[in-house]
Amino acid sequence: MSVIKHKEQRVGVLIDVQNMYHSAKNLYKARVNFREILRTAEAGRKLVRAVAYVVTTETGEEKAFLEALGKAGIEIKTKELQIFPGGMKKADWDIGMAVDAIKLSNLCDAIVLVTGDGDFVPLAEYLKGAWGGQVEVIAFDKSASARLKEVADDFIDLGKDSKRYLIK
Repeated sequence: MSVIKHKEQRVGVLIDVQNMYHSAKNLYKARVNFREILRTAEAGRKLVRAVAYVVTTETGEEKAFLEALGKAGIEIKTKELQIFPGGMKKADWDIGMAVDAIKLSNLCDAIVLVTGDGDFVPLAEYLKGAWGGQVEVIAFDKSASARLKEVADDFIDLGKDSKRYLIK
């Protein structure tokens, strides 16, 4: 895919932390370097907003991680992990992330979705059709939805430069 990126473009970056965390852990047994991902997403353009969507636990073990995201210049939105009777767990930010992408699209020329989750295909299609800006996806190719990659104006595979994007 060939997409134009220039310094005057305004970009919004939305990061599906759970998707990236589990992909890196399962594929590479490593953690994600979100600071480097943000640099790649910006690509020398004007960053309007970078938001990480995080699920928190009762133990608060993610506190240091959240501080690191903040120091990297990434806004953090948190949601508590829901545990239902019977032990089923649920926590996702799909709707919140989609709503923010639509709201942010009014201020941006490009929206970067840092996720491989195929649930975001309708969002990418909507943004491209209704808004007309660029929709870019950054994820690990091995765990990313083929349809999401296809719909995106640009796809960056973090696995191609794992030393840069992963922390062992």
